Amino acid sequence: YWINNGVDGFRYDMAEMVPIEFWSYMNSAIKQQNPHAFLLAEVYKPELYRDYIQLGKMDYLYDKVETYDHLKAVIQGKTLPDGLSDIQNGLADIEHHILHFLDNHDEQRLASPEFAGTPEKGKPMMVVSATISSSPTMIYFGQEVGEDGKENAGFGTHSRTSIFDYIGVPHHQRWMNGGKFDGGQLSKSQKDLRDFYKRLLNFSLNSEALMGKFKEIQTINRNETKAYDAGIYSYVRWTAKEKLIVVVNFSWVTTSHFELKVPEDVIKLWNMNDGLYDVKDQLYGSTAQLKVTNGKGTIELNVKPSESFIF
Repeated sequence: YWINNGVDGFRYDMAEMVPIEFWSYMNSAIKQQNPHAFLLAEVYKPELYRDYIQLGKMDYLYDKVETYDHLKAVIQGKTLPDGLSDIQNGLADIEHHILHFLDNHDEQRLASPEFAGTPEKGKPMMVVSATISSSPTMIYFGQEVGEDGKENAGFGTHSRTSIFDYIGVPHHQRWMNGGKFDGGQLSKSQKDLRDFYKRLLNFSLNSEALMGKFKEIQTINRNETKAYDAGIYSYVRWTAKEKLIVVVNFSWVTTSHFELKVPEDVIKLWNMNDGLYDVKDQLYGSTAQLKVTNGKGTIELNVKPSESFIF
C-alpha cells in the first residue's frame, strides 16, 4: 500500500520485538516491489545484528549500544576512546549496514548539558562517526546548529526534542529564518558549527579512502608516544589512491603537543619510502609533514581542544 503511494523507505521501531522470520518475509516483499527501498531498524542486541541483516534483510541497523554509547561515555569523561578500535574491528564484516548517529528523537541532544554540554564538544565525536568506517552517518535536524533540547515541552524531561508535543526548536528555527531557510538568524558560533559539518560531510561524501580499509594506530601511540594525552584517538584509512591519517582530541580543555607515530606495518602497506611527505588537513587546510625514517613514520602535531585533523 505505502510503496504504491510513493513511500520509498521504512524505519522500524524496536524491530527485535518482532521475529526475524516476519522481517525476512516483509522486507523481501518490499524489495521485490522496490529494490532500492531504504530499510532501517532499531536492534539493540549486537549478537543479533547479523541475523537481522542477513536473514531479516534489513539494510541498516542503528549503532547505538556500541559506537554511540562509547562515544557518549568518552565525552562525559567516563572512559578512554581506545575501545572504539575493538568496536570497529568487531563490526568490520557488517560495517556498511551499521548506521552511525549522535542525535535522534529517542536520545538526549548532543549539545544538551545531559550529553556533551556544548555542540563544539561534539565535533571530535562527529569526525569519528563519519570517518572511522564505511558506515552511513545520520544527522538529526538541528544538530548542525547546536539544538540542545532545553525547552520544557510538557512530556518527558529536558534534553530531548519531543515528538509528542507541539513545541519549537529554536536553533533550527533561526536557520529557517522565517521561511527563507538561509541561516539568517544564526549566531557566529552556530554558523561556524554548521560550516564544520558542511566541510566534514562533503569530504566524507567524496573520499575514496573512507570506503577502504581501517587500521588503528591508537595502541602504539598510547603505549609509546610521549604527551599523547588521554583524550587523543588516531587511526588510518586507505585505498590504493588515497591515504588518510585521522587524529581527534576528545578533550575540550587540553591542548596536546606530541609526535604521532605511523607504525612500520602501515608504512609498508602504503609502499612508502624513507623521506619527507607533505600532508594536508581536509577540514581546514592546515599542513604538516610526515617523516619516514627506517620504515617508520612520525608527524609532529599540536592539537587544540576538540580539534580534529584528517591528513
